[in-house]
Amino acid sequence: MSAARPLVIATRGSPLALWQAEEVRRRLERLGHAARLERIVTSGDRILDRTLDKIGGKGLFTKEIEIALAEGRADLAVHSLKDVPMAMPDGWTLAAVLERGDPRDALVSASGAALEALRPNARVGTSSLRRAMLLGRLRPDLEITFLRGNIDGRLAKLDRGDFDAVVLALAGLRRLGLESRVTEIFQTDRMLPAVGQGAIGIEIATDRTDIAQRLAPLVHVETTQCVTAERTVGHEMRAGCSQPFAAHAWREDGWLTLRAISGEPGCATPVQGQASARLALTDLQGAVALGREVARQLHAAAISSAP
Repeated sequence: MSAARPLVIATRGSPLALWQAEEVRRRLERLGHAARLERIVTSGDRILDRTLDKIGGKGLFTKEIEIALAEGRADLAVHSLKDVPMAMPDGWTLAAVLERGDPRDALVSASGAALEALRPNARVGTSSLRRAMLLGRLRPDLEITFLRGNIDGRLAKLDRGDFDAVVLALAGLRRLGLESRVTEIFQTDRMLPAVGQGAIGIEIATDRTDIAQRLAPLVHVETTQCVTAERTVGHEMRAGCSQPFAAHAWREDGWLTLRAISGEPGCATPVQGQASARLALTDLQGAVALGREVARQLHAAAISSAP
């Protein structure tokens, strides 16, 4: 590949996806690598009237992008890491994970009321079984209503009165300058985040070692350790769009801690099991071991709770 040829970054076309891809482009250019964006429309973007588990899962946000990479129309792809399947398909790898944004969820309500102050049986929009499961623990009376689409589209439906409130990722709202819309930020002990929430991942073909070398300075070690633990427990639990599942890892005082919650497949309630563990910081293999330990605990909890 000619050094003069700009790197081509494949991205979805939503405002958030473009913000994230542009951030990667800026960082690459600061390292001396020219780059441009290539917008790709994915099946996940086109089909908005059904939940992801009904149309093929999170891979619908990456399939067409991986085709562009395979055909040489792009060199790398930028994703919201929570939209990337727990296990990368053969031939593809996450070459870099950037420093994570805030992983928490946020409530945006039409009235400005926090969750506890919403009217009885309020309509709350989300397409996430994880959020539905955890909201059900906080407010069992809520009417959880299907909602997909980009952030602007979800907020537009809230503003026209379709919902009393919606739940969105805080990092996405901040990146789009919409934090002023936030009514309440959920602490992780109340609303455990999705695997990889708030993190930006860069995907490449496994054999593109030339691209991997250019991306190496973008790797954020702490975030990579945390999301590796999260993605490992998610993979071990075979978590996907048809199962409510949450996992969050964080580093503190020399320890890596991981907490996870799982629910019944295809059902937003109840919580089936929860587990946590921590490990003295070592390396990525330690993060994998931590994810496997929490998965072992979750499997044991599921067996003990079986009728």
